[in-house]
Amino acid sequence: MWDRRLTQHVYRPDHPLKPLRLVGVHETLTDLGAFDRPNAVVLPPREATRDELERIHAPDYVEAVMRASVEPELDYGAWGMTPWGDTPPFAGMHEASLLTTGASLVAMEQVTRGAARVAVNYAGGLHHAMRARASGFCIYNDPAIVCGTLADRGMKVAYVDIDAHHGDGVQAAFYDTDRVLTISLHETGRTLFPGTGFADERGTGVGKGYSVNVALPPFTDDPAWTRAFDAVAPPLVTRYRPDILVTQQGIDPHFLDPLTHLLLSTHAREHAVRSFAAMRLPWIAMGGGGYDLDAVRRTWSLEYLVMLGAPVDASLHDVDPPIAEGERRRAVDAGVDAAIRDALAAAFT
Repeated sequence: MWDRRLTQHVYRPDHPLKPLRLVGVHETLTDLGAFDRPNAVVLPPREATRDELERIHAPDYVEAVMRASVEPELDYGAWGMTPWGDTPPFAGMHEASLLTTGASLVAMEQVTRGAARVAVNYAGGLHHAMRARASGFCIYNDPAIVCGTLADRGMKVAYVDIDAHHGDGVQAAFYDTDRVLTISLHETGRTLFPGTGFADERGTGVGKGYSVNVALPPFTDDPAWTRAFDAVAPPLVTRYRPDILVTQQGIDPHFLDPLTHLLLSTHAREHAVRSFAAMRLPWIAMGGGGYDLDAVRRTWSLEYLVMLGAPVDASLHDVDPPIAEGERRRAVDAGVDAAIRDALAAAFT
């Protein structure tokens, strides 16, 4: 999914989320000839409809965002939007968010009608927005809207979130149902926003066991993260037998990211995306966090090449990623092993 309009809104001049980061991804893939490959298709987004937003969001919240879009100087604190907070009101925010959400819905439509094996919207993945509250840079929760729409059509949906932050908004939307399996691998809420995502958050009622959280310790590196991913995500997706896969691929677990404490490199990310591809499911992919612009540019370009089945240019990879040693190695491994054990123990059987 691509349109320069997806890159042009500004939350606040000093805000860490810079939609302009997507220009670097697009330019890199253009330079590498990715879009000239016969199986690559670049499509424009559309605006999401009001009904599509309200699959997840409360009508009065949507109204508040629409007002904030026109009069951002008013007080929207009750809706999670404050001028110097994580999600500030800004002129045009509703329209920008409609386009971002609509891009994920077009990706969904391409996959569900069989026009694409996988479709990706790197502008999306805004997984923190709640039913009636903006949160964590997220205004409308496009992953939840896509998952909910698919579930309404009778599909079983596996949602896997590999952002550094817990996918709390998506989890909350499907906490009481088994129609959407949510798996989130993230830095523990003890050290990172939003402070949630522990293994005992496993769902309620028929949804018990279908919210799966792998809460990783700070400084988790490639070997430990890959071990956690392999132990939890592919086996549980296989056990669940979904009709469709939805992934959130925030790149803020990267070791260069200024907001988080995980130490992943492009190599672990390539492993994860190849694993998604190997699941052989219809697949809708989205972006998410990512606040080092070069890490975003290289990693998301690499991941798109993997989705295409194209060779990965060596220039996209990290050359010397950090690997823990000594006491830190032992501490990271112990913390990751506990996170794996707890997540699997809490999961559905």
